[in-house]
Amino acid sequence: MKTIRRTLVVAIILLNTTLYAQTTKAFEVKVVGKGEPVLLFPGFTCTGDVWNALVEELSKTKECHIFTLAGFGGVPAIEKPWLPKVKEGISNYISENKLESSTLIGHSLGGSIALWLATENNTFKKIIVVDALPSVGALMMPNFNKDHIVYDNPYNKQLLEMNETQFDAMANQFATAMSLNKQKQPQIKQWILDADRETYVYGYTDLLKLDLREAISKIEVPVLVLAATHPYGENTVKNTYGAQYKNLKNYKITFAKDAAHFIMFDQPEWFLNTIKTEML
Repeated sequence: MKTIRRTLVVAIILLNTTLYAQTTKAFEVKVVGKGEPVLLFPGFTCTGDVWNALVEELSKTKECHIFTLAGFGGVPAIEKPWLPKVKEGISNYISENKLESSTLIGHSLGGSIALWLATENNTFKKIIVVDALPSVGALMMPNFNKDHIVYDNPYNKQLLEMNETQFDAMANQFATAMSLNKQKQPQIKQWILDADRETYVYGYTDLLKLDLREAISKIEVPVLVLAATHPYGENTVKNTYGAQYKNLKNYKITFAKDAAHFIMFDQPEWFLNTIKTEML
């Protein structure tokens, strides 16, 4: 009888371990601090380290779950479709760890993921999105139609075939445009260079296809949007965000002056104070 019991216990442990591995292969998570749970999703190509300064503060009173997604920061890549698998894995992680009442904080892609999760679950406490939109594709493409976006296209082919020198130059251009903080630009560039190339190409295609503009009408929990104003100016950004978020019932938007896409790097004190005030 003891042998049977022992065998059952071992089998249950192995099963649980396997299930956990299966549901978390789309990302890695670091948990820091104790208290109410907060889930932090980084932007495209970034690691969870983008949240270091914020986590240092929040972890004093909160349990921070810091994600790094597959294909970025040394986390092994997964097969496409990348973004749906990432979102499904995070949903399972939330369910398995009973994190349905968490606050979700996401930057860029991570903000889109937070919104996506909230369209299907209204038990979250709060959503904070940092320079993120329900539809990146609609921002970038006139006459946007997600069904017209495919993996096999000339632009993706060009990206996949870029040599290291070309890709380095592109990464440098992007990093310079996305932050006004020159000390942080090398880190942003390195995250791009460290990304798995196919994840970089096809994962961004997944993001372009994601259109939550109608689905966000299902979100009931409060949403705070932090929007960068550089380089387009507050009026243009206000119009863009107003159009994209018009179906969201309960949200407020705060504009980060003199900040580009990486608000946490360009206006670090404002960023920390704004989120800490919101979390009180």
